[in-house]
Amino acid sequence: MSDFVGAVDQGTTSTRFMIFDHEGRAVGKHQLEHKQILPQDGWVEHNPFEIWERTQTVIGSALMQSNLNASDLDAMGITNQRETTVVWNKKTGRPVYNAIVWQDTRTDKIASALEREGKGEVIRAKAGLPPATYFSGGKIQWILENVDGVRDGANRGDIIFGNTDTWLLWNLTGGVDGGVHITDVTNASRTMLMNLVTLDWDDELLSFFNIPRAMLPQIRPSSDPNFYGHTLRHGPVGGVIPLSGDLGDQQAATVGQVCFAPGEAKNTYGTGNFMLLNTGEQIVRSKSGLLTTVCYQFGDASPVYALEGAIAVTGSAVQWLRDQMGIISGASEIENLASQAKDTAGIYFVPAFSGLFAPYWRSDARGAIVGLSRYNTNAHLARATLESICYQSKDVVDAMFKDSGVSLDVLRVDGGVTANNLCMQMQADILGVSVSKPVVAETTALGAAYAAGLATGFWKTTEDLRQNWQEDKRWTPQWNDDQRTVGYAGWSKAVKRTLDWVDVD
Repeated sequence: MSDFVGAVDQGTTSTRFMIFDHEGRAVGKHQLEHKQILPQDGWVEHNPFEIWERTQTVIGSALMQSNLNASDLDAMGITNQRETTVVWNKKTGRPVYNAIVWQDTRTDKIASALEREGKGEVIRAKAGLPPATYFSGGKIQWILENVDGVRDGANRGDIIFGNTDTWLLWNLTGGVDGGVHITDVTNASRTMLMNLVTLDWDDELLSFFNIPRAMLPQIRPSSDPNFYGHTLRHGPVGGVIPLSGDLGDQQAATVGQVCFAPGEAKNTYGTGNFMLLNTGEQIVRSKSGLLTTVCYQFGDASPVYALEGAIAVTGSAVQWLRDQMGIISGASEIENLASQAKDTAGIYFVPAFSGLFAPYWRSDARGAIVGLSRYNTNAHLARATLESICYQSKDVVDAMFKDSGVSLDVLRVDGGVTANNLCMQMQADILGVSVSKPVVAETTALGAAYAAGLATGFWKTTEDLRQNWQEDKRWTPQWNDDQRTVGYAGWSKAVKRTLDWVDVD
């Protein structure tokens, strides 16, 4: 057995390759950003070729910088930005259109029509998801209806679909020369096309979107002892390595945070925020605006499910302050700027740039800064931006309690924003529970590595993974109940101001 496991982490803004040892410690890493393509208001795209090129580069660079080669890797896993939709020609290997990113809202009319026609409840019952611009099904339908020749090609079986995990696995295993067309249950559960009970594509759901079944990848476990395939000797890894783990990024972070018991939860702070609560083998149908999703499936074991609260804009609100407003020159500056104000002086910032996701699911909402007076400064806005990250997470925690009855004792956190001590203290204050950050912060890549290594026996059981987890820092609440109640009441008023801003058919 080799000494390390590798993981591709293909995210919304960048792609990285990480190498972990048996204790779950990172021994190698390389990361590159890719371009955000914004053709018009509400549209967000990526270039699939650029993502594949970046993936090849970061794999080779991480191995070289770590003085390792393919023979040092026991297995490889993949984790990815979920819902981002790639459609390509399997004969030529060429995408028929740019990847349509999960944040993209061009399919709002498709989602609204599904609700109007009474199909929304069927999708909720079978797929665990509301009709929304977020998920892959509507994006596939848009491409089929708007790109010349694609539907004919799909009907012939030449045009195929995948989230970015599928696109990378296909290329890593040979592409047009025998590449495998597969995904895992977690990614499939983000399409509005998979039945949560059967773990297979559902013909009725496919008919809602008029998507040919032949376009879709084979669905496999998140950790597969039979392997999805192998890397190629002449490929970016430079050797033949089993590809045996595949998880959507938020499920991967849940595995990386070793939330294997029902009632354990994690919150990832990235471009958006994503909180998952493990509900075990039970499918919990949300009545409070959450998503019911597959958390993971290891080998032949029964799938484990989760409730998820997906928030579209959190870390990207900080990027907005940097890129569009010019208030900060780097994301790391926001903590110092926000610390110059002792509070927000009454302002709230609701960053509903592409509508509101969980628990509201309002595509008609748009961003708003409310409560402004001439007294307010950039520092107040910076502080309100950090508070918005935390208040949106509280919305989700409250919804999870309504659906599951589970009260959190501690919230495990990961992602880039957790480097901001002020924001994490705000999160503890606003929630009224302790917030805990692990030593290994790259839990998304770590989760993909864990899934791959479990499949090959590099790690024997999930208990081995639990022993790797160590706390780095903990934030405990400092607000009293009155502060918490008053602050959240103001946030709720601010959210109402964002609604009904855009007319949705």
